[in-house]
Amino acid sequence: MTTLNIGIILGSTRQGRVSPQVGEWVKGIADARGDANYEIVDIADFKLPMFGESDSYAEAQAWAAKLATLDGFVFIVQEYNHSLSGALKNALDSARDEWNNKAAGIVSYGSAGGARAAEHLRGILGELSVADVRVHPLLSLFTDFENGSVFKPADLHAANVNAMLDQVLAWSGALKTLRQ
Repeated sequence: MTTLNIGIILGSTRQGRVSPQVGEWVKGIADARGDANYEIVDIADFKLPMFGESDSYAEAQAWAAKLATLDGFVFIVQEYNHSLSGALKNALDSARDEWNNKAAGIVSYGSAGGARAAEHLRGILGELSVADVRVHPLLSLFTDFENGSVFKPADLHAANVNAMLDQVLAWSGALKTLRQ
């Protein structure tokens, strides 16, 4: 079996966002495992205009090409107004077939651990034929972030991230056979 490529997708583009801190933490845990190729995929780097704008073709094509190189995903999702960010929804909508028959894990954060954003994301992923895994690390703005801006996760979360990655890799490997 070939080594799987897993993208850790940062789901926010806002100024002052903390998703890069969370993404790097997840990547550190993942890289220590040595069982797949993990990379940060920052939607802010793709400058995706709102889907359907006349000049969106080149950006959407670059985004789709990046997604096509990945076998699975870990979404870093923050809760905005009881849901996921508009930027992440736009990124999800800016590709279609490149999502199909892949697996995803979710690491969320917010005042309620980002649970509501993750639940909204699960429905969208289902429509895109992405199998989301059960284990879902939830991070609290009150206990895992200092002053809401410096990420300091409780030690117990690392075990949940590893369990989630176990499931993402198992499902990503199985689903890769459908895409070959």
